[in-house]
Amino acid sequence: MEKKHQINLWYAVIALMLVFLFQSWWVAYKNVESIPYSQFEQYLKDRKIEEIAIKENTIEGKFRQPLEDGRQYFVTTRVDLPLAEELSQYDVKFTGVIQSTFIRDILSWVLPVLLLFGLWAFFIRRFAEKQGFGGMMTVGKSKAKVYVETGVPVRFDDVAGVDEAKLELVEVVDFLKDPGSYGRLGAHVPKGILLVGPPGTGKTLLARAVAGEAGVPFYSISGSEFVEMFVGVGAARVRDLFEQARKAAPAIIFIDELDALGRVRSMGGMGSNDEKEQTLNQLLTELDGFDPTSGIILLAATNRPEILDPALLRAGRFDRQVLVDRPDKIGRRAILEVHVRKIKLDPDMDLGQVAQITAGFSGADLATLVNEAALLATRRKADKVSQQDFNEAVERVVAGLEKRSRILSDKERKTVAYHEMGHALVAANLEGCDPVHKISIIPRGIGALGYTMQRPTEDRFLLSTRDLENRMAVLMGGRAAEEIVFAEISTGASDDLQKVTEVARDMVMRYGMEKSLGNRAYSTQRQNFLGQPSGDVSEVSEQTQREIDLAIKTRVEAAFMRAKELLNAHRKELDEGAALLLSKETLTDQDYPALKPVSLREKHAAE
Repeated sequence: MEKKHQINLWYAVIALMLVFLFQSWWVAYKNVESIPYSQFEQYLKDRKIEEIAIKENTIEGKFRQPLEDGRQYFVTTRVDLPLAEELSQYDVKFTGVIQSTFIRDILSWVLPVLLLFGLWAFFIRRFAEKQGFGGMMTVGKSKAKVYVETGVPVRFDDVAGVDEAKLELVEVVDFLKDPGSYGRLGAHVPKGILLVGPPGTGKTLLARAVAGEAGVPFYSISGSEFVEMFVGVGAARVRDLFEQARKAAPAIIFIDELDALGRVRSMGGMGSNDEKEQTLNQLLTELDGFDPTSGIILLAATNRPEILDPALLRAGRFDRQVLVDRPDKIGRRAILEVHVRKIKLDPDMDLGQVAQITAGFSGADLATLVNEAALLATRRKADKVSQQDFNEAVERVVAGLEKRSRILSDKERKTVAYHEMGHALVAANLEGCDPVHKISIIPRGIGALGYTMQRPTEDRFLLSTRDLENRMAVLMGGRAAEEIVFAEISTGASDDLQKVTEVARDMVMRYGMEKSLGNRAYSTQRQNFLGQPSGDVSEVSEQTQREIDLAIKTRVEAAFMRAKELLNAHRKELDEGAALLLSKETLTDQDYPALKPVSLREKHAAE
């Protein structure tokens, strides 16, 4: 109920109470005469009173015969009896007076009511609104944020690195601008378009760009806002949202994080699942009721398509799925060009080099990178952002902030130096590995005491057995260097061991690269954009499981021995590189030629 209506209701209640009080007072005043107590005593002596009723503070009575003015009833206020007897001796007219307690009586029950109402309004009602039932007249109202042309300044030119996805959405814009001519051959635009991809790749930005290009109202709501504590609330909000969009058509409805609303329904769900399922059922019904010519487009985004209900993805509902994936090298450069418009860039800046060393970065990561580079340039009082700032920003994003306050002992620094140099030399001496970009023994992030950065020369989508074996050897290079130099190992390789084990497990169980186990997958990988393991292990016998474990162990040990042999063959470069790293703390391939790829070194030697 609106606040204005609530105030009007309270006015009506108070007015009704006052009417009743006035009416009862008026009736009593017109029929009963209030007389002084001395007059009452005189009437008693004259025997004019037929009967009386004695109350705590008053005496009410009836005359034997009506008085000359027609009054038959009277009321008088009692007084102290000894005082009355004394006063009657002096022929004094006296009467009692009752102290009015009307205000006190009213406040005694009005104040508690007002206090309870205030507590309800301040605490209970706020809690109720958060749970979806505060204000019963607005329980089903949608919380959608409406954007119009002036509120959606984003255009397709502001979205880079996802050219294929933009092409899929251009026809949506054309349809919204001119829905009549678009269907001249009988075609109709898809009812629902689902944007899927990892976090930070620009799904929401694309949806806003569609609304901005088309110049139509943009209804944006998160999937979690539909689901409430009480059954039926989410379904009512779905109905309200679509009703608003129909009134404003042509329009765009955008549901972010669709997986919060459209999770696959369970068998015989009870309790809180009822609300989610009813909300999903209502959404399915609204999608079925779409008129293709009404000018309403439903866009949704999710990074967990594997858990969506199949009924939501069938033809006729979400007809089209658009992949918004991490950009390739060309896409990363285009995204960087969009973000550097707002900063002062050094003319010698090479965005292509930045795009090359940021493989795997999403659009949001690149935006953060540009901002970090601008902040670094600002801190050093520079006039423009240079290549050095971008290189440092990449290290911040990948490895974290430098922890120069974390002081390592001489032995620990030496161990870290040999460990990182071991990674770098193995990578530099194996064909097909990404070139080493930088080595550092400056602690960064939460637990990294040093790091080795490699710079991919190209984006790769297929990896051979040799590529994966090389990657495993590079990961084991740090531990191999420690064992060669110190004849013991440390805890510094814990992260390396985890990664190398994952690579070996995937080779054996997913890619069928173990000949003894045959061309068979023992683990299936579901589509997952969150970077979390979601594989399902097939049921295998104990003997097969033992063979899998032995195959993983064999591959990891082979990678370790390969790295150890390579470092023994380059022991001189290992010692020199570690000593140089201890003195400078940071090295690049320009500082130490042994870090250059073996193919480049052989080429220079031949020349």
